[in-house]
Amino acid sequence: MGQKLKIAGWLTVGALAGALTTFSLQTVARANMAPLPLEELQQLAAVFSMVKSDYVEPVDEKKLINDAIAGMVSSLDPHSQYFDKKSYKEFREGTTGKFVGVGIEISQEEGLVKVVSPIEGSPADRAGLKPGDLITKIDEAVVKGMTLNDAVKRMRGEPKTKVVLTIFRKDENRTFPVTIIREEIKTVSVKSKMIENGYGWVRVSQFQERTVDDLTRKLEELYKQDPKMKGLVLDFRNDPGGLLDAAVAISAVFLPDNVTVVSTNGQLEESKFTFKAAPDFYLRRGGQDTVSTLASKTQNFYKKVPLVVLVNEGSASASEIVAGALQDHKRAVLMGSQTFGKGSVQTIRQLGADTALKITTARYYTPSGRSIQAKGIIPDLLVDDTAEGSPYAALRTREADLEKHLNSGQGAEVKDPAREKARDEALKRLEEESKKPAADRKTPEFGSAEDFQLQQALNHLKRQPVKISKTQTERPVEKKEQ
Repeated sequence: MGQKLKIAGWLTVGALAGALTTFSLQTVARANMAPLPLEELQQLAAVFSMVKSDYVEPVDEKKLINDAIAGMVSSLDPHSQYFDKKSYKEFREGTTGKFVGVGIEISQEEGLVKVVSPIEGSPADRAGLKPGDLITKIDEAVVKGMTLNDAVKRMRGEPKTKVVLTIFRKDENRTFPVTIIREEIKTVSVKSKMIENGYGWVRVSQFQERTVDDLTRKLEELYKQDPKMKGLVLDFRNDPGGLLDAAVAISAVFLPDNVTVVSTNGQLEESKFTFKAAPDFYLRRGGQDTVSTLASKTQNFYKKVPLVVLVNEGSASASEIVAGALQDHKRAVLMGSQTFGKGSVQTIRQLGADTALKITTARYYTPSGRSIQAKGIIPDLLVDDTAEGSPYAALRTREADLEKHLNSGQGAEVKDPAREKARDEALKRLEEESKKPAADRKTPEFGSAEDFQLQQALNHLKRQPVKISKTQTERPVEKKEQ
């Protein structure tokens, strides 16, 4: 089974990342601490003392305490997490869209690291790396057999330090070293283009601190290319989510002013809140209001342009907030497959200079009051990944698949008996596909001419027939074992 999971890994990574990233940044210390259970804390202290004094060999006190905190938090739900110094640094890099490295998007091919694309203006771009280049060594470490995470860690480092990548370029049939000086990289989470005359496409791959600015800039560029655009496709497929403020801001780009975007409800009074499509609700941490600036420059064009939103099982958290808001306000037609189903919000509580707690503090609700926790957003039009169907959709991890997930809080839940059968069948198909040469494998490429769901979105905008799925149905919410 381990090999099967390894083969299916690329299908689930987006959703798993999204399961960790809808959050609100709050670092204010809590003044209203709950009463402490003294007897249980005394037992904890006694166990700590016994382990320290009686264990067969000396133990690291700090590691013991960190592990105890991490274990306590991880017992709550899949999204609450304790950040030690290392993990907190990685987390902040993910939310800011900044990191120190060489600046390439990568994937894995035949056991090697493949350059999907160098980030424009990055050290790797300036060094001449090209899409399709294979990295065989990072410094003196052979890449064959290395995980992508290990490869990423080796290529990242401190600013102004060097790393030597050994490159195999297939079309030139040669291997050569490239020395690159690491520097701060700013990732781009928004892509856009005119698909054809009159129709634009914007893809948001994650909700980071820079995403709103990136989106408004791309939309302004599209408007300049065609101020009489007939329709826009907003693509959230495999978008794992991110900052709640960014979700509210992006919703405000397309919605009428001051309408409800999302509401949250939890145990704390501060978690009972309604976010509206207005600057006061998405500029809580300061910054420029590029949303209002865009509306002014385009005469509110994006609040009126016909809109289709593409989603799939990998669309999670913040992307579900935007999709749900646009759907409830009947501002867009949602197309694709049922989303991940992460309807909870995590708050970041600073513990020290370089440690923090990410804890689930609320469920979120769409403007009509729907909780999508463990269920997801159901598109208006269910459309398969390809013209032949969605052969691997059952393998994509959803919120309901995660251990200890919260229930929706809105009624009874039932188990789907057909899911495991569908997963087994999809695994068999995927294993057969993995035996083919890399060039013959069917991998999704969003935004291309072969993107079936995008073509169906265009058909809808042109009022042409859309090929609706014959197999997809609304999936039931799965009941947790009590």
